[in-house]
Amino acid sequence: MTLHWLTYCLEEAFGSLWRQRGSAILSAITIAAAFFVLGGFLFATVNLDRVLARWSAAAEFSIYLRDDITQDQRVALNKLLEEHPAVASRDYVSKADAASRFRRDFPDLAEGFADLPQNPLPASIEARLRPDRSDPTTLEAFAGRLREAPGVADVRFDRRWLERLGSIVTGLRWAGWLLGGVLLCAAVLTVATVVRLALHSRRDEVEIMQLMGAPISLLRGPLVLEGLIQGGLGAVVALIALGTAYLVVRPQLPAAFGPLADPGLIAFLPASLSVLLVLGGMAVGSMGGYLAARHVR
Repeated sequence: MTLHWLTYCLEEAFGSLWRQRGSAILSAITIAAAFFVLGGFLFATVNLDRVLARWSAAAEFSIYLRDDITQDQRVALNKLLEEHPAVASRDYVSKADAASRFRRDFPDLAEGFADLPQNPLPASIEARLRPDRSDPTTLEAFAGRLREAPGVADVRFDRRWLERLGSIVTGLRWAGWLLGGVLLCAAVLTVATVVRLALHSRRDEVEIMQLMGAPISLLRGPLVLEGLIQGGLGAVVALIALGTAYLVVRPQLPAAFGPLADPGLIAFLPASLSVLLVLGGMAVGSMGGYLAARHVR
């Protein structure tokens, strides 16, 4: 009985979709647009979370030294870093090393940099931090001590801007869910409208089946399945569009963002999230189909 019911519902659903293929395509495109936006926000936040995790693990103080720093001041600064429990390791970057990095990371500006009469970049000490000793209050106080140390021109504290970037990622995630929710509601209503049109074209058939005592599940089942198929198709189209956009944009990231964009950190949505998006599309379509099927009593 269950297999017969499922076969009948599938045949009726596909037949109805074919008869109303213009409206069904429009409905699938609406769902695809909604899930493309939602998937785009998921793609952005997943990759930003990955980048933040990598950068947080490699967080450091960059201590820029004055050109006139003395040897005694240098020794005192190294001792201060060595004695602090949050510092895992440190490296000295000379003015020449800083210039080499600049020419490597910003090749478009290298020619203009070479024309300068002297190297304007300061020497620095890069102090990497221990993740288990990253209490913000303690590190802020330590950064203040470093700024006041003799021979220090400035201190850049990675944690501060990483926290700000984390707040931006959180806001982006909430904006994505909000916009995605609005678009999904529109997709549900679109599916419900398309299925209702299909129901209207079959009203005579449905009335005859009702007079013959057909169970309500046999009348509503094809409508729900029709919405489910539209939703699943729209979500698959959205994933294909996202994958195509990913393949096109990924090679352009180094040129657009320079050293900030590591192509090795940028990846497509995990398989689990991709499956959830398709299941979500099917659920949205089913909801629209059910809203239309409620008119059958």
